[in-house]
Amino acid sequence: MLHAMIMAGGGGTRFWPRSRNARPKQFLTFAGERSLLQGTLDRTAAVIPPERTWVVTGAAYVDETAAQLPEVPRGQIVGEPFRRDTAPCVGLGAALVAATDPDATIAVLPADHLIEPEREFQRALHAAEQFAAEFPDYLFTFGIRPTFASTGYGYIHRGAAAGERSGVPLFSVREFMEKPTAEVADQFVATGEYDWNSGIFMWRANTILGQLKANRPDIHDACVRIANAWNTPDRAAVFTKEYEAIKGTSIDYAVMQDAGRAGRVRVLRAPYTWDDVGSWLALERHNPQDAAGNTTQGRTLLLDSAGCVVSAEGDHLIAIIGVNDLLIVQAGNATLVARKSDEARVKEIVERLKKERGEYL
Repeated sequence: MLHAMIMAGGGGTRFWPRSRNARPKQFLTFAGERSLLQGTLDRTAAVIPPERTWVVTGAAYVDETAAQLPEVPRGQIVGEPFRRDTAPCVGLGAALVAATDPDATIAVLPADHLIEPEREFQRALHAAEQFAAEFPDYLFTFGIRPTFASTGYGYIHRGAAAGERSGVPLFSVREFMEKPTAEVADQFVATGEYDWNSGIFMWRANTILGQLKANRPDIHDACVRIANAWNTPDRAAVFTKEYEAIKGTSIDYAVMQDAGRAGRVRVLRAPYTWDDVGSWLALERHNPQDAAGNTTQGRTLLLDSAGCVVSAEGDHLIAIIGVNDLLIVQAGNATLVARKSDEARVKEIVERLKKERGEYL
């Protein structure tokens, strides 16, 4: 059967002050009324029911995750005791699913994406499930047709066409490329042979476990030991001990790059639009602007201002006069004001706060 695994590990430092240690990015709302996490479940529920959905998050976020996703069984919300990147997250999810469904296929979905339209995403999931059934020894990823020469995304170099299901084309993968320089990104896009790496995957549970065992046996073995102890009184102790000892890394480094070079990865060219919501400027892409090009959320009052992104929380009012191209975000006891061109430097604020004012994190 097809299962879903949502990766909701936290983080999102570029979204300070709204994203903080107690309420990271996946719980925030960027478009509409549903959070990123809720939106992830919404678009999969028509294909994969919540009872076959697992969420891997931080231990501190289990309660909030359960509150936002009451449809998902509480026992399938897994709280990692330590952050160890995506390879252990994927391995643990696969081991837990395989323990009850050895022939399972798993869709792996980050919790912090905006994807539309949902029906096109669901069509792609159906296609990937069919490919995984036909080619059970392969790993499948979803590539996004680039709309500009981004230096913030990894890229997938597509190879020969390898099939089509439900109108979704499949290609071999020549290589995974890390985030390029601006010049290299221009070259990638100009060739038409490269897609953005979305970090969305489909594979048989035993296939990804086998690849982990071959490439990172330490991660594989730790995840299997945790899964074996899951329904025993030793679960918490084993989980903490094994996870603390893991040297974390991403699933791209642990498996996908080597598997791609070995010809074991295929990429579906996604028929939907995708945004990984990497910074506050995503608000401009997913919300309407006024006549002066301003994007606002919450209670705001703007006079003689243009091109601004302004987000207020609760009853707080943000009023601005005579400014252009600013990013202004208020959350609780903190407010961020920056030029939109400096939005990537929000991480620098977070690093300073770690050293000097940790109470605002």
